[in-house]
Amino acid sequence: MTWTVTPEPPDSPTAIALWRAYYTEVSDRYYLLHEGRRTAPDELEREIAARTWDELHPPKGQLLIARHNTAPAGSAGVRLLEPQTAELTRVFIRPPMRGKGGAPLLIQAAEDTARALGATRMILDTRHDLTEARALYTKLGYEETPPHNNDPYADHWFTKPLI
Repeated sequence: MTWTVTPEPPDSPTAIALWRAYYTEVSDRYYLLHEGRRTAPDELEREIAARTWDELHPPKGQLLIARHNTAPAGSAGVRLLEPQTAELTRVFIRPPMRGKGGAPLLIQAAEDTARALGATRMILDTRHDLTEARALYTKLGYEETPPHNNDPYADHWFTKPLI
């Protein structure tokens, strides 16, 4: 079984399908935890329509798609916030593909992309309930830091030097 990671336009059908799966999962987890419900279809469509992801087009950033064999299995975005700081965003591996080694490869490719954009550090934020993500970032050398943004859904902030 082979993993590949390649850049892809954030508005491609593959990217949109992965974004829909990502948003459904993280949104459902949030709403189930806080409101005892799943994401309403209109909420999902509104969120997808509200994002152009222009910042994931070069030279401002890049969207990466992970494929397991040839099937789309995950995504990660890198966006340049300032000349030496990139943000890792929208990291997702489809549930059936988790635990098969794709996430570390995807994040490594995102770090390589950030370096190619000139970044010397990567930052990210995540929620408290996304425990698997927090464990993965820690395992890959990210250190928890004080907040670097005021995202109302962020509970944990991480950074990693890319040098």
